Amino acid sequence: MNWSYDDFKRGVMELTAINLSSYKERQMKRRIDALISRSGYNGYKDYFDALTLNSVILEKFVDYLTINVSEFYRNPEQWKALEQQILPDLLKRHGSIKVWSAACSTGEEPYSLIMLLSTFTSLNSIKILATDIDVAAIKKARTGIYTGKSLETLPLVHKDAFFRQQNGFFMLDSKIKDCVEFRQHDMLREPFSGKFHLILCRNVMIYFTEEAKEELYRKFHDSLERDGVLFVGSTEQIIFPQRYNLKPIRTYFYKRIDS
Repeated sequence: MNWSYDDFKRGVMELTAINLSSYKERQMKRRIDALISRSGYNGYKDYFDALTLNSVILEKFVDYLTINVSEFYRNPEQWKALEQQILPDLLKRHGSIKVWSAACSTGEEPYSLIMLLSTFTSLNSIKILATDIDVAAIKKARTGIYTGKSLETLPLVHKDAFFRQQNGFFMLDSKIKDCVEFRQHDMLREPFSGKFHLILCRNVMIYFTEEAKEELYRKFHDSLERDGVLFVGSTEQIIFPQRYNLKPIRTYFYKRIDS
């Protein structure tokens, strides 16, 4: 029996609850076709059977789907804006802030924010929620072990203060790790919980369909405190943000507004 890509999407939805229809089809199909060919399987059904029979293959597939590419202080000029304008304003108005790093991948983003926040307040007063769909990525994030390449854009002051080098890797200080609560979460399928002063969701929505992005923008709005800020990636500027009751305050930063 030959499966179409639609058959494969339905199978993956039943097996993992991941809705591939929420991802841009041409881009995702090309990635999956390349993976199937490279792995030596004879089409969608053959590969899907392997996913159902082997948990290791399934885990690798989910990891491949979620496109875990990250680094500390990715797009440094945006972190400078966060440091000079966004965080000072939020901290001035609220004293302490609740932060969510959505689609946090392997942890570089929430850990970067902890280091930045430590320049404003003590570490024992900082707690960030970080979520991702990929269990393997979260597991890696919790270990806090990184290559030198992922630290290339991290300010030297943070690298010196919070990492120690061992066997060619960089080990993150437990004081930083203890400030982050990691959870598995599928933001396309599961409800959002809580209200936040700052939400980071960067470099993942580019892979979603317009319909999926519109739903996420509305959910992010509803999860922001009044005047809370959404921080998106460098290729993810929101077109007509007012549709979602969001207002641009700087490039890549949007404030919640209420009509």
